[in-house]
Amino acid sequence: MSTIGVARCQQTDPSIRQANNILIFASFAALLLSFWHRNDLPGNIDFVPRIQSEPRQTPARLAAFDVPFNDVVYRVEPEFRYDITGMVVSYRHHDNNSRMHRLANDHLNMLDVCLVWGDNTAGAELDKLDFWNGIFTCNVKTRDQAAWESFNMNQLSNNHLLSADDDLRDRVKDIRAGDQVRIQGMLAGYASPGISKRGTSTVRTDTGDGACETIYVEEFEIVRAATSHWRLSMYVSLIVLLAGLTVHFRRPYRPH
Repeated sequence: MSTIGVARCQQTDPSIRQANNILIFASFAALLLSFWHRNDLPGNIDFVPRIQSEPRQTPARLAAFDVPFNDVVYRVEPEFRYDITGMVVSYRHHDNNSRMHRLANDHLNMLDVCLVWGDNTAGAELDKLDFWNGIFTCNVKTRDQAAWESFNMNQLSNNHLLSADDDLRDRVKDIRAGDQVRIQGMLAGYASPGISKRGTSTVRTDTGDGACETIYVEEFEIVRAATSHWRLSMYVSLIVLLAGLTVHFRRPYRPH
């Protein structure tokens, strides 16, 4: 006498399957949209009081010194002590071993960060301005004439941040657009074998080549982290998308 076993397959409710598919597509669309806007500045920002002040610059009276990093010895020539509190509107991290910095043997420059302060954090319509960093530049544009007229270009600076300290280099990786940061160190020129000397601006009113502040960083702090609804939406939609895909691939197979 033979016994025949019949396997019973659990069937997924078609309405549940359809709802999960909609969830996957909706969360994917939300992820793309929020990722695109993740660095947008909000219209209302709670600024720290210190951000209203101009950067503090005092004579350094320090001799040049050598900084070894990544098998290169850099000669740093301080010009002024420098202390700036500003809001990050754009930034560009530098990979030590890629692109122009590798070709120029320049590994000490860990980050370029574009900051605003003063009147730009009081009355300017920052959410209507577009900021971005080039390789060595900070750029701003808008189609809104009123927003442009409210913006003070003398309270915007592109800062080349230098450090050989691993802890500082790790901390600056956490910055996001909208963060309010404080940077303390020295305005300084620097050079290494194989590259020409790179100088620093010592005023906030210059433009064009050489107008960037080159800061040898001694202290770096995110004074107030940005609150971005777009960034929060990006993380939530990613979690929902992953959950939907998990349900999709774990449900029973149905041959057609």
